[in-house]
Amino acid sequence: MNKLVMLLLLVFMIGCSTPTKTTSVKPNIVFIFADDLTYSAINALGNNEIHTPNLNRLVEDGTTFTHAYNMGAWNGAVCAASRAMIISGRSVWNVNQFRENWKQGRDIDKTWGKLMEAQGYTTYMTGKWHVDAKANSVFQNVTHIRPGMPGDAWDHFKMVERFENIKGTDTLPKDIMPIGYNRPISKNDTTWSPTDPKFGGYWEGGKHWSEVLKDDALAFVQKAKKSEDPFFMYLAFNAPHDPRQAPQKYIDKYPLESISLPESWLSEYPFKDGTGNGQDLRDEALAPFPRTPYATKKHIQEYYALITHMDDQIGEILNALEGTGKMDNTYIIFTADHGLAMGRHGLIGKQSLLDHSIRAPFMITGPDIPKGKKIAEDIYLQDAMATSITLAGAEKPDYVEFNSILDMIHKKEKSPYEAIYGGYIDLQRMIRKDGYKLIVYPKIDKILLYDMNEDPEEMSDLASNPEFKTKIDELFKELIAIQKQKNDPLDLNEFYQKVQ
Repeated sequence: MNKLVMLLLLVFMIGCSTPTKTTSVKPNIVFIFADDLTYSAINALGNNEIHTPNLNRLVEDGTTFTHAYNMGAWNGAVCAASRAMIISGRSVWNVNQFRENWKQGRDIDKTWGKLMEAQGYTTYMTGKWHVDAKANSVFQNVTHIRPGMPGDAWDHFKMVERFENIKGTDTLPKDIMPIGYNRPISKNDTTWSPTDPKFGGYWEGGKHWSEVLKDDALAFVQKAKKSEDPFFMYLAFNAPHDPRQAPQKYIDKYPLESISLPESWLSEYPFKDGTGNGQDLRDEALAPFPRTPYATKKHIQEYYALITHMDDQIGEILNALEGTGKMDNTYIIFTADHGLAMGRHGLIGKQSLLDHSIRAPFMITGPDIPKGKKIAEDIYLQDAMATSITLAGAEKPDYVEFNSILDMIHKKEKSPYEAIYGGYIDLQRMIRKDGYKLIVYPKIDKILLYDMNEDPEEMSDLASNPEFKTKIDELFKELIAIQKQKNDPLDLNEFYQKVQ
């Protein structure tokens, strides 16, 4: 047989052979998002009072960024701003353009879910949304879409009218507040129960919302197990946002005598009114004014119980993912939309720029992620989006202002941010750099300076110490420069001249 015939035969045989189907090399990415979970509410990260065995698993099996921050918010619903930023990749003031476009159905292709879909991912979402874009336009597969918080009586409470009669008082009269607020007044206050389904909230629909999310996730994992396409899961718990409801056995894990008050606990934050944290703010109205040790511990008890209940659901999700046989090509990113005060500085909510309210846990696990590693470099929690895009093998779009954390893990690089910036409405501004944090309250002509290395609980204000005037000037000038870069609408130049 001559060479030409042999060559033609070989070509024919190759052409007629059945092609071998190749599996995708793109990794699966699972994003787990908590709501109102402060950085210090995980056992493996130093809180010996709370039980979080499955969040501990993520700490032990991966790398933790111990200083992950939310950039702030344009209103009291801090979670809405945080989620808009993480879906869009835009910073707190720049994201507003996207929000307006989303309402008109524009720029959906620039959202996190669509960017992952463009890389060949099957995308899935369940849980809390609270973003102006429609969830089912961002993700291919959507199950339950939850609102900003489980329903309660506050929406039906005419706050402005009712508070006008009690301004200046120390304690909000119990009879004018919705059930679940301004409580507990005393040990005999049993008007509300975190375990009774009659109060709705997390119990609406007959099954606790955290358990519903877990069931949703398990159902999708079973489908994904049979597919060779990479998947991206966005699992957003409402927990541990109030109303903090959990089954009784979780409350029983936390007897009050086992709960300690925060080191920075106060009965009242001295700057609460000038910073938007007065008794007319919904989050702060949850507990009585002034704060009492008993009321604070009850709120912490219910907070811990809801976290541990969520932790159990996360455990089942992790077990299901391990059961797919795909964990050697799966990354898990866990964080929260911001922190929560829970009694620190006399505050209950998240509408401040103190670390307890802007700092969240941040863990990542995966096949090449070091186990048990902790990195103290400052990041934004919204870096989760850019990180996933990098993991998917794509270039980060120019409009995404946040950054991948992978080089910090693998190349031991420094944070891409020279400073961390924060803003809340027009009432608070913050810059954190080189171990110091400067907080500005422009409405009350107040400046605070903290040495975060020596004073991580932010209890010793250094602003009045003349030794730190140069540091304050340096940070203030940089804050103003970052404001310009981030299109911050608040002009601090006049305030800066006033406090010189």
